[in-house]
Amino acid sequence: MAVRTPRLIATDLDGTIVRSDGTVSARTVEALGRVERAGATLVMVTGRPPRWMTEIAEAVGHRGVAICANGAVRYDLHTEAVLRATVITPEVIAKVVERLRAADPELRFAVEYPDGFVFEARYNLGRWDADAIEGRPVDGEELIARPGIKLLAFHPDSEPDGLARRAERAVGDLVTVTHSSGRGLLEMSAHGVTKATALAELAGDLGLDAREIVAFGDMPNDLPMLTWAGRSFGVANAHPDVLRAVTDTTGSNDEDGVARVLERLFPEV
Repeated sequence: MAVRTPRLIATDLDGTIVRSDGTVSARTVEALGRVERAGATLVMVTGRPPRWMTEIAEAVGHRGVAICANGAVRYDLHTEAVLRATVITPEVIAKVVERLRAADPELRFAVEYPDGFVFEARYNLGRWDADAIEGRPVDGEELIARPGIKLLAFHPDSEPDGLARRAERAVGDLVTVTHSSGRGLLEMSAHGVTKATALAELAGDLGLDAREIVAFGDMPNDLPMLTWAGRSFGVANAHPDVLRAVTDTTGSNDEDGVARVLERLFPEV
């Protein structure tokens, strides 16, 4: 199902084109620029919420479109504006929190909105969240009061693969459960929403199908996109499940693995 000249490039960010030090290399930025100069569409497909995209938009020269929050949000990198969003209703958030809290009282929760972030006081703020715009602690009632684009559940002592399997059994009929880090952090979207569903919707709007798309990723939240795209690359540092699922592999995020492939796909004289 490989394609010779892709019409759309879809790439994850963290762990895929974003290096371990949090930067995007000049080589990768130049390679991303080749995609649009060749007339193809560039799509950043990420678990990040919109509030984490300003730095990326600036780093890549405001190129392309982003799919944020694991498929819940379409975001214009040129204008830094939310174009559309699929939310989890307050009723579903309440049910998910109730079931997961009953299954494991050590879980603590947070909710992402298109315009902000709320969290329980005992939720463990990470490197990004500590500096979050409009991030604030809330009590249990306020946590479930508004529709959200992503529900997060953090466990301080659990490894992510097993935690995700247990959560899937508990709430998989209500939300889509995934994870994208090495810690016990679950990411939940509205039921059926994944990177693949959002990418397929965007591709359909552009008159494209999966055979014309090349995708890159590194973590389990990338798997739906990677198995849907006509051709898929896992970076060398990817999760074992990703490396088993992709059609191809490339160098790690710290080795400009995505840039190496794009330079071959979009050669410039």
